[in-house]
Amino acid sequence: MSSHRQEAVRRVAAPDIAARKGQTPVVCLTAYSAPMAELLDEHCDLLLVGDSVGMVVHGLPNTVGVTLEMMILHGQAVMRGSKRAMVVVDMPFGSYEGSAELAYANAARVMKETGAQAVKVEAGATIIDTIEYLVKRGIPVMGHVGLRPQAVLVDGGFKAKGRAGEERRRILEEAKATAVAGAFAIVVEGVAEGLAREITEAVEVPTIGIGASAGCDGQILVTDDMLGLFDWTPKFVRRYGDLRGEISRAVSSYAEDVRARRFPGPAEIYFAKAG
Repeated sequence: MSSHRQEAVRRVAAPDIAARKGQTPVVCLTAYSAPMAELLDEHCDLLLVGDSVGMVVHGLPNTVGVTLEMMILHGQAVMRGSKRAMVVVDMPFGSYEGSAELAYANAARVMKETGAQAVKVEAGATIIDTIEYLVKRGIPVMGHVGLRPQAVLVDGGFKAKGRAGEERRRILEEAKATAVAGAFAIVVEGVAEGLAREITEAVEVPTIGIGASAGCDGQILVTDDMLGLFDWTPKFVRRYGDLRGEISRAVSSYAEDVRARRFPGPAEIYFAKAG
């Protein structure tokens, strides 16, 4: 037996992502389960346990109904399935807006119970001080500006942001303030392409685009959208697979074999031992 212990794989951490500003784009995808995290880990720098899990996995109409317990459960699964990629867990609606102290208690719980390397918050003007509060107390924070899914009830739907006027200026200022507050990276979602580039040039931390611009410092998509598991996807999604079709074909073949008594066959059943 060898006396040398196998060196553990070091996970990507917040400083590693921050150092990628202006370098090779950061590859990010969402993950909600251990098997998917294992598949994605080899290819991604960062896995986001997004509150999109509420819609993608649990069938909710939006992300507002996602609980802290749901995020912790899926965060634990993703940590078990991955080894190298940084894992970031979304703070769900209602878990951080009330006060900086509440945000810290809930974020600390997420970090302790999942082992994740950071949390993400949707960074409106009222959250900037909270980001600084968390970072100063040892919790790496990723920000999120532009289209904010947790504000869907206020906005009346998922709508592109920052195409003109005051809204464009406000989003740019929120992004700058988020970076100054100490966020190590900022997700920029659903904004005009020019604004995404302007934000990327204006802040000193990496921007991670989703429905934004190829000029961002990285990109993220909901994995299930990218793999083609749904019959509809947003405009900004490029489908790299057709798993919906593959699953439908596989299940159809299985059903036909069961009904025709072709499954199970000799290869899939057990026989009594001779003698």
